[in-house]
Amino acid sequence: MQMISSLKVLAEVRAGHPFRGSVPLVEGGNTRVIQMRDVSPDGTVAWDHLARTDLAGNRSPDWLRDGDLLFVARGARYYAVCLSQVPSGTVCAQHFFVLRSKTEGVLPEYLAWHINRAPSQRYLRNNAEGSDQLSIRRAVLEELPVAVPELARQRLLVNLGAAAVQERRRFEALIHNRELQLDALAQRLLSPSPRPR
Repeated sequence: MQMISSLKVLAEVRAGHPFRGSVPLVEGGNTRVIQMRDVSPDGTVAWDHLARTDLAGNRSPDWLRDGDLLFVARGARYYAVCLSQVPSGTVCAQHFFVLRSKTEGVLPEYLAWHINRAPSQRYLRNNAEGSDQLSIRRAVLEELPVAVPELARQRLLVNLGAAAVQERRRFEALIHNRELQLDALAQRLLSPSPRPR
């Protein structure tokens, strides 16, 4: 049986690490930091390119872990990325909300899939606030309606979403290759042809 619940019932929502200003870069630092430029709407994280810093203080940071979701709460597009294979000692910048599932009845991957689909996107766009740059407040995100089907159906929807992402990547690669081919043909037209001997 399917139920509809608000996100706050299903997941804890908190802000990313509270850096004051930009992330202070420290080569070989003890902490990796996920910033906005490190994630993409297709769910990928550029793990190899994360900034490094040193976090010190009395309070231990809220380290990210597998199954956490990062929600991009400002900008032109709001989306969630489900994390996997998170390196130890990783936090995210304050521009994200971190969502951590409260129940085993909802797959984190499904929550990300649901947030990224049209009904949730419509809710988020309709409730975005701000004059210079639109953003989503935590309270708005927490009230997001989420349909919760049984786990087998959640897995099916997650797999369909992953297949669509793979198809999109293949098509984009084909288009890119075709553009390269057309550019090479145009270059050949402009190159002087060799003179016969």
